[in-house]
Amino acid sequence: MPGPLFHVGAIAICAHGTGVVNVISSNTRVLVSGMPVATVTDQAMIAGCLFLATSPTPQPCLRVQWVTPAARVLINGQPALLQTSVGLGLGPTQAPQGPINIVSTQPRVIGT
Repeated sequence: MPGPLFHVGAIAICAHGTGVVNVISSNTRVLVSGMPVATVTDQAMIAGCLFLATSPTPQPCLRVQWVTPAARVLINGQPALLQTSVGLGLGPTQAPQGPINIVSTQPRVIGT
């Protein structure tokens, strides 16, 4: 599904609405709005998720596992991420906590 390219500095939040996704990109060559475009292999960490399960162990979202990156756009051989890409927030035990919501990206460059 086509969508704007997701980049470092774009806004994405966890399924609980409190955690902010921070992407650490290894890409230094492809920029949009002056920021590196994120790829499926980049580290995406979640900070500030306040979700505490009813179990005695807290289960906040900590990192993102991307499920559906771009099909036709590669950056350094790795699929790029789009605003329409699906990612799962993972807790400390790697249990899925819910989908990541990409709130805003740059509007100019579209990928599929």
